Amino acid sequence: MTVWIQHQLTIAPGGTTSGGMSPQRPFRIITQEICDALPELAEIKVGLLHVFLQHTSASLTINENADPDVLVDLKTAFDRLAPESAKYTHTLEGPDDMPAHLKTALLGHSLTIPVGNGRLLLGTWQGIYLCEHRTGRHHRTLILTLSGDNFP
Repeated sequence: MTVWIQHQLTIAPGGTTSGGMSPQRPFRIITQEICDALPELAEIKVGLLHVFLQHTSASLTINENADPDVLVDLKTAFDRLAPESAKYTHTLEGPDDMPAHLKTALLGHSLTIPVGNGRLLLGTWQGIYLCEHRTGRHHRTLILTLSGDNFP
């Protein structure tokens, strides 16, 4: 029988990640928080999880979950691609807002992950990251939509 389950998950502002990122702009692994918010995951034989972030100045990505240097390098690269020092027209919400929108446009605000035998089918070295692109401490809201067939 196919089921549809939807939960809202609020991620509180995080501290320093294992990669030493600033608490103001962490690239933070949230795989376990997502799994903890979905106890029904264990009942799904085959399905999909859609993760949607309801914000335009943060993003989601699946990336390396073992070497924290990857996150340091990702953040450095994104800061080079969309620097706060550039001349932007949209400055109403501060100098970090438009660069945050650009970084979100590059990474995206949603992910779809296959589910099998009661777990996310991520690769060995993959984790789900919430990428905060604004200075300051923001709560971020995710909509988790799980669909699939239950075990018989």
